[in-house]
Amino acid sequence: MESNEEVVRAAYRLAEGNVLDGPGFRALFTEDGTFNDVPNSLTFRGDQIPHALTGFASVFPDVHRELLHVHALGAVVAVELRIQGTHLGAFPTPAGEIRPTGNRIDVPTADLWYLRDGKIESFNCYNAANVLLAQLGAGPDFKAAIEAAETATTAA
Repeated sequence: MESNEEVVRAAYRLAEGNVLDGPGFRALFTEDGTFNDVPNSLTFRGDQIPHALTGFASVFPDVHRELLHVHALGAVVAVELRIQGTHLGAFPTPAGEIRPTGNRIDVPTADLWYLRDGKIESFNCYNAANVLLAQLGAGPDFKAAIEAAETATTAA
């Protein structure tokens, strides 16, 4: 049986842009396993899990995860990494799509993997979404937030 660290390292290999094996990635999870994209409040369950990979790879087809530190602590594997790639696909947002910019991303990330009996039970990805958006040229719209708060205060 593979160690928990080996299972997690296999998951990263299967999620690389030049490999991208969604079914293989899914097979590493328990039947009811979850992939939690924490900054975006998204949870992928069961057979939805490969969609998290293919969705990201459609925007950054050369996606690569540079593993900086991997710590296996019993049933938990903690990883510090950088998600890297080139913005070559449309990036969906609530306001519409950001068309491909060709910009490179290099996003600091921390992942927590929880395993049971050699399978991934839960994967929590904490990527610096604000850094990713800034690297795409989509910084925060503070002016709109201030105007919305002022409008809400005036209406109250």
